[in-house]
Parts: sequence; structure tokens; C-alpha cells
Amino acid sequence: MAQYYSRRNLNFLLYEVFNATELTHYPYYSAHDRETFDMTIDAVTQIGDTIMFPHFRDLDRNQPELKNGKVTVHPKVGEYLKAMGDGFSFEDGGQQLPEIVNSILGFILMAANNGMMYTGLTSGAARLIASFASEELKQTYVEKMLGGKWQGTMALTEPQAGSSLSDITTSATPQADGSYRIKGQKVFISAGDHDQCENIIHLMLARIDGAPKGTKGISLLLVPKYRLDGTENDVTSTGIYHKLGQRGVPAMHLTMGDRDDCHGWLVGEPHRGLNYMFQMMNEARIGVGMTGVAIASAAYGASLQYAKERPQSRRLNEKSALDSPQIPIIQHPDVKRMLLLQKAIVEGSLSLLMETARCADIAHASEDPEEKEKYHLMLELLTPVAKTYPTEMGMVAVSNGLQVLGGYGFTEDFPLEQLYRDIRITPIYEGTTGIQSQDLLGRKMTMKGGKPAQYLFGEVAKTIAEAENHETLKPCAQKLKTELARLQEVTMALMPFAMQGDIERFLMDATLYMEMFGISTVAWQWLKQAVVAQRTIVTQNPDGEELAFYEGKIHTMKFFFHYEVPKTLGLAVRLKDNEVLTIATEKEVIL
Repeated sequence: MAQYYSRRNLNFLLYEVFNATELTHYPYYSAHDRETFDMTIDAVTQIGDTIMFPHFRDLDRNQPELKNGKVTVHPKVGEYLKAMGDGFSFEDGGQQLPEIVNSILGFILMAANNGMMYTGLTSGAARLIASFASEELKQTYVEKMLGGKWQGTMALTEPQAGSSLSDITTSATPQADGSYRIKGQKVFISAGDHDQCENIIHLMLARIDGAPKGTKGISLLLVPKYRLDGTENDVTSTGIYHKLGQRGVPAMHLTMGDRDDCHGWLVGEPHRGLNYMFQMMNEARIGVGMTGVAIASAAYGASLQYAKERPQSRRLNEKSALDSPQIPIIQHPDVKRMLLLQKAIVEGSLSLLMETARCADIAHASEDPEEKEKYHLMLELLTPVAKTYPTEMGMVAVSNGLQVLGGYGFTEDFPLEQLYRDIRITPIYEGTTGIQSQDLLGRKMTMKGGKPAQYLFGEVAKTIAEAENHETLKPCAQKLKTELARLQEVTMALMPFAMQGDIERFLMDATLYMEMFGISTVAWQWLKQAVVAQRTIVTQNPDGEELAFYEGKIHTMKFFFHYEVPKTLGLAVRLKDNEVLTIATEKEVIL
């Protein structure tokens, strides 16, 4: 069985790079220690090994079906839901795990089988109810959702709106009993209906009658499939989308209020729905980033195993020695390049996501106002990057994994073709790459006078200073210092357009800015890992497999700096280029 994730790498990041046990010094996480972290990771890995990974292909080949208004999914989904717990505060019946631990549990599960993407949606919805809903709604819904009996969803977009949530039209009419009558349609609702739970709880964006236009008039309502007395709530599964990948999870088209009998309950205050939903959306964005790197991890494991076992041809300098045996393809430079690229993307992305999760933990648990603000603003800045780089570059990683297998990678005999299909949705989920890029450049880099960027660049500078203490890391430390200056130069070149109010010109190439920012940020993560690896080699004198592990970290860091970081040169040239080619003009280009 191919290794779908590396426990050694996970432990290295969790305990050696990010020192996760230090979080237990905060009162909020004080009930935990490394033992409880490891026990939870072991338990989730057991679920991955026994319930999820063995059924990876089966869920893809036996897709959800909508018949006579009922949606059936693979029965293993029900077994998975019953087996799962979730990191949640003690008062709400959960484990109160740090997010850096909780997020890697999601990584393990999605690496094992991303076709079982159900529990992350439910836990996010439960957190939203616990944060903003009335005590009555909390008591009624949260425990059963976390217990795996009730599914949670995000019900945001509509056929005519797409990503433009200001254009949603689902209505909510107040009733005398305090509830609302809901009428409208929602599309692309993941896990929006299925037969492996007792109820589906939709957290739905809608407009209360008379609400202002745009996003300021959006409210958040809790809309169950079944009301508490067991009656159907006039939520109809109108259609099921047949997808390229992630086929184990039904994506639903829902219609509410066909019989004028769909009941909903307001979460929080009227017209603040989008503000509330951003909590779940930001959590989901990090979760989608984790899904991207998880799929890439599974692909890397499969292609690495194949490359070690598949003999083909001979070394380029020895091709004429036909009497000599063929060599494993991992020894060919181009194959090794593809494997190193996958390793660099997977382990760099995972590090970035854990950095982001650590920011969330400190921002939540710290009682120091300055520390709380610092890590909250860093979380705000890193979230769009942590969603985008692992998904966009995850696709590149999986593509390279498939390429390692050659023609076999294109067949159903190996998992790469399915993983290639599965990962394609991740740059689209929870805000496309274009939306995340506009958020990064247009909102996060300008937030609070650039304070988030100042905090982040300060942390990068600390890592550079640490790396400069090690002779072998100095060249890459200098490269990262240059990259940081180049990124700041590009940012300053773009800012005048924002100040002039020319937002279209300012954000025209935001996706390229995101690409540059992502490369620089992951370079920081690789240098951070290399500092720990080099320090360990010097101070602990490891040997055997442990020495090979740490040397592999430094080698992969060098690969990233020499193969990926130079791409920022071309991106910087384009981002500072004044030639405008994509903005609509009076004389439109024929495409």
C-alpha cells in the first residue's frame, strides 16, 4: 500500500518546526500535551487506514444518486461519520484541540480518501452556530452535528449569482412565532443531501423582506431538512451535479419553499449574515488548502513508490551498456526532478498551512492584546495564500506524479488519474483563485495601513537571521532576503493605482501577484524547515534514517530555491509592466 502521508514529516513540522506543545501553555489548550495530540492523530490515522483509504476507488465508481427525491451515498460514509470526532470547545461537547492539530487531522483524512469530505463542513457549521446563534439553537443543534448524526452545510450561492453573493435573491419572510419562511434556490451545495445521517442542517444566506440591496442586506438562517417534530421542511433536492472528481460527495441543487412551508431560524442579528459566514468561509478556505495538499500527498506517495519499483532503461551516461540491468526510474534525473518538485510542494504547502493554523490558535487563545492582534492580522493575510498555493501548485504536483507513471498514470489501474480529477475543484472551492488573489492584494495588503504585511515580513526576517548562522544555509537566506525586497518593490509599484481609485488596474494581475507572494511565502517555510534540520544535525548528530531525513529537508529546500524561486523574476517584470492588455476598452479585442 502506498503511503498517503508521511508521519515522520508531520511530526517534524508539528513538534520540531512549530513546537505545537507550546500552545498548551495557554489556558484554553492546557488540558492537552503531546500524548493527547499523538493519540488523536493515531486514532484518525486508524480511521483513514481502515475505513477510508481501502474504499478510495469504490466511492469514485459508485457515485451518489438522486432517485424519487432521495439521495443515496456509499454506505461507508455513514460508518465514517460515526467514527469521527472533532476538535471543539469542551462546553460544546468536543476536544478543544488547537487548530494546528485539528487541521492536520483533516489533512490525514483527505489524503486517505477525499471522497469522504463531509465532517469538515459539519464542524464548521457547528462552530458558526456555537459562535453566533441563540442559546436555544446551540442546545438544539450543535451536539447532534458534532456527534455525526446531523450533517452541516454552507448554502451560499445561487444559479444567477455565482461568486457574486451581493446578487442572491433567496428570501426570508418573518413569521409571528419568530421563524422565517424561506423561498429560493441554492446550487453546488456539498453534502447538501444524503441518506447516511438523520438530518441536514443548512446555514443559508438569504434576504429578509425589505432588506437593503447588496451584501449589507444578507442574513444568515438555519434551515434544516427536517423540523424537530420530524416533518419535512420543504427543502427539495432538485438536482445532483455529476462531477469531474470528488464523486463520493453529492453536490446538490436545492429548492426551498415550493409549498411555501420552508422554515428557517435567524442566526445572530439581521443583515449580518455575510460577516458571520466569513468565519466558516475562512475556516473552509484553510480546509480546502489542506484538501489540496492532502490529495497531492497521496499522489506523491503513489508516484514515489512506483518510481522506486519500476525498472526502465539505464543511466544517460551508460545507455549503450545493454548487457547491464535496467535501473529504477527514480535514478533518472528528470524523474527525480518531478519527485523533488512534488515533495517541495507538498511539504512546503503543509508547512504554510500549519503556520496559518498556528496563527489562528494564538489569535484565539492569547490573553495579550498585542499578541492577539499580531497573529489575527497574520492569519488574515495568510488565509488566501494558504488556500491558493496548495491547491494551484497541488495540481502541478499531482500532474507531475501522474507523469512519473507515464502511460500507466493515465489508466484506472493506478490512483493518479482519480487524484488528478479530484484535485481540480480545489482552486474553485470557497472562492476561486482570482477571488483569493484580489482579497490578498486588494484587501489584506492594505489592511490597517499594511500592518499584517509588516508583521509577516518581520517573521520572515527572523528566519533569515537564523539561517545566516549556518554556513550551508547562507546562500538561500540571501536569496530570500532578495525575494522579500522584490515583493515589497512590486507591491509599492502597484499601490498608486489603488490610491488613485483605479481598482481595476490595481487588481488586473492580482493572480500573478498571488503566485509571486505564494512562492516567496513557501520559500520562507522551506528555509524555516532547513534551519531546524541543520540545527539538529549539528547539535544532535543523528545517523541512519534520521540523518537522511534531515539532509533530505535541506536538499529539498535547495531544490525549491533553485527551481521555483527564480520564477518570481518573470512575475515581477510583468507586475511592474505598464502595458494593459486585459482591461475592457472602447475597441474590444476579438477573442
